[in-house]
This record gives sequence, C-alpha cells and structure tokens, in this order.
Amino acid sequence: MMKKNYNTKGKDIILSYMQAHADRNFSANDVYRFLQENDTKMNITTVYRNLDKFADMGMLMKLKNVDDDRCRYQYKHPDGNCDEHIHMQCRACGKIFHLECRFMSEIAAHLYEHHEFTLESSGSMLNGLCKECRGTDEGNKQA
Repeated sequence: MMKKNYNTKGKDIILSYMQAHADRNFSANDVYRFLQENDTKMNITTVYRNLDKFADMGMLMKLKNVDDDRCRYQYKHPDGNCDEHIHMQCRACGKIFHLECRFMSEIAAHLYEHHEFTLESSGSMLNGLCKECRGTDEGNKQA
C-alpha cells in the first residue's frame, strides 16, 4: 500500500507563512502563534514536524541560534541559490539579506588557501545592523 502525502489546511498555512516571511527567519513558536491567531488547530509538535519536513525537502534552511541554541528557519526561494551564499541578518529588525557578491568568493578562496579552511555557505549568517535600523543612510553618515 502506498503512503499518501497529505496536504492539510495547517500545512498550507505554514507554507503561506514561510513565503510571507521570506525576508526574515522565524521560530516554530512564531508559526504556532500565527496558526492560533488564524484559528488553525495544530499543536507545537506538529509545527516542528512540518518545519522539519519542509527543511528536509530543501524549502527551509534550519539555523541554530548561537545565543540560545534554539532553531530558527529561513525560507529558501525555489529559484534561489541560498546554499551557495552567505546571509546577513539585522539584529534589530530581523530582516535577512542575501550576500551574493564576488567579494565572498575571494574570502572563501583566502580561507582555503591561507588557513586550510573550507567555508560552507549553507546556513551561514552574518549579524549586524541594516541601514534603516542604524538610522542613517549613505548621505547622512557622521564623520
């Protein structure tokens, strides 16, 4: 007998949440609260199970937060190459940026050649402050 892959309302809502929050990472608790606010009955264990399935399918990156050792998730665009570049996250607003410039290739090459270290971009995150959260733009920088 073949095992069916069921699409449930809850699973569809989780997918919608992931896509709507593609520029931020999120926790299972964030998704759970969203489900509750939208009158979708699902326990937190099922939320974790669904997020892990989406991660196994390559639709999410599963990131471990170094501050508290908890998992966070980041949606991976189907046509993107999130495993091939590093991400930057604003520690104030949580927005995620894709670092796809050639400069990172130079850093990876330097790390390999001079330190015998192979950089793995998948799941890598640089933390800092984005332009908006710094409260300045390029024209208003203080000297």
